[in-house]
Amino acid sequence: MTLEALRERTDALRTEIGRTVLGQDDIIDLLLIALFARGHVLLEGPPGTAKTLLARSFSAALALDFGRIQFTPDLMPGDVLGTSIFDFRTNTFVLTKGPVFSQVLLADEINRAPPKTQAALLQAMSERMVSIDGTDHSLGREFIVVATQNPIEQQGTYPLPEAQLDRFLFKLVIDFPPEDIEMAILRQHADKPLEAGMETATLSKVLDSTTLEETRALVDSIILKDDILAYILRLIRATRQSSEIAFGASTRAADALASAARATAALNGRDYAIPDDVKRLFVPALRHRIVLGPAAEIEGRSPAQVLENILNQIEAPR
Repeated sequence: MTLEALRERTDALRTEIGRTVLGQDDIIDLLLIALFARGHVLLEGPPGTAKTLLARSFSAALALDFGRIQFTPDLMPGDVLGTSIFDFRTNTFVLTKGPVFSQVLLADEINRAPPKTQAALLQAMSERMVSIDGTDHSLGREFIVVATQNPIEQQGTYPLPEAQLDRFLFKLVIDFPPEDIEMAILRQHADKPLEAGMETATLSKVLDSTTLEETRALVDSIILKDDILAYILRLIRATRQSSEIAFGASTRAADALASAARATAALNGRDYAIPDDVKRLFVPALRHRIVLGPAAEIEGRSPAQVLENILNQIEAPR
């Protein structure tokens, strides 16, 4: 696959997803970057902002197996991974696979699951395999988690531990759309049947597992020059030295930011990354990987504001 072919394929994906999800072009771009960079995505926003629809539309445009888990406080690891059931006909245990055995997994309201269940998903996200009854089962190279969480309602939720948050390449914050986009959404739905779940039924499959593998191979060929790597490292180390941050970003965060920069360059038709690629990705790739200090919390500053301040202080290579 060539860079030009990748751009055409990416444009087709944007078009298909944009048919059902309006006004979220930047979020869609970051979803595609995560897909090609082999990363997982956490979508956060108030109820009714199309987080689940975005994940369903994303999977509908891909010729990949789709699975969905609706997380609840009583969800057990076996409900996610599956369980071995004794078959009396063969006198053997047979694995009944859970919804995690898919290529695109929608983890809806992930912060409602208890810690034990979140830990079961942690191995799947970090290693793309799960262990059931002492046996490892691969989830495949295509496996990607698109998780959603609601930041408003905290009753009956379990905050994600830092170790699991660090496994997400991006945390994407979705807010209510502008008035003109909201009117366009209402018009779009006004002349369609009221049946739920029909929004994504007409979307075309644009990308299959073979094409995805070719695309990722192309992304792997993008080389980051030392000045870009040094810029990424300066930004990451600045999060550890900031007086507004109690705990800064890890080396894994630096590596994730570098991988995303390579994917961004490829999606823009370049075989090299530029500082603007890093600047664009810095906040979504880091906002969930830092812990604000007491002073920043008292002043009501958000992780995005603190990170933007760091971005403005660190000089980019020319």
